[in-house]
Amino acid sequence: MSVAQDLETPEDVIFPPGDLYSDEPPLESDLHRLQMTLLIQCLELWWSNRNDFYVSGNITIYYSPRQRKSEYFRGPDFFVVLGTERQPRKSWVVWQEDGKYPNVIIELLSDSTAATDRGLKKEIYQNTFRTPEYFWFDPNNLEFAGFVLVAGKYQPLEPNAQGWLWSQQLELYLGIAQNKLRFFTAEGELVPTPEEIAYQQKQRAEQEKQRGDRLAAKLQELGIDPDSI
Repeated sequence: MSVAQDLETPEDVIFPPGDLYSDEPPLESDLHRLQMTLLIQCLELWWSNRNDFYVSGNITIYYSPRQRKSEYFRGPDFFVVLGTERQPRKSWVVWQEDGKYPNVIIELLSDSTAATDRGLKKEIYQNTFRTPEYFWFDPNNLEFAGFVLVAGKYQPLEPNAQGWLWSQQLELYLGIAQNKLRFFTAEGELVPTPEEIAYQQKQRAEQEKQRGDRLAAKLQELGIDPDSI
């Protein structure tokens, strides 16, 4: 979320590779934190068989052309980089990642950041990051918008009938469900959370048990021992 730059002297600002930790403040509220975690967990689970991406949130992206920590850095609330190795990182350091910038960025608006997210950050993501898709979402008032980079300029994405926006980069829709920003498949299915999958599995197991119990009861009515089958 940070937009400020460090005020270090030139002799203090050069860091060796690998020593660039994230330098981001906490998210605005529990709503923002939970929303960020929801998006990360859903995408990681949906792409559990893939190892060619990196997804994170509220960690610093360092992109100084002079490879300095003290200048040119931002901390998107959620971002995805494609075509990279799936592994934990302290931060995203562009000059250590083959010059790669995020393919998708989502900012979570708040009273203190909304103007910057709609203005300065949008300009940076368009002109410097050249991030193909940029979205923002306000967990409080549910403001939601998305943009795609066309000929170097962000153009608004058009919502479908459900109000969802298509992400070509992720090959998923983004849309609001139960006051949260969620992913949906091209067929309109909700991309589940780990908890939702566990609940579905529990429901299926209970249904199977009930069917088994009914079958056993019917066999007993017919004088057949279910255990003998």
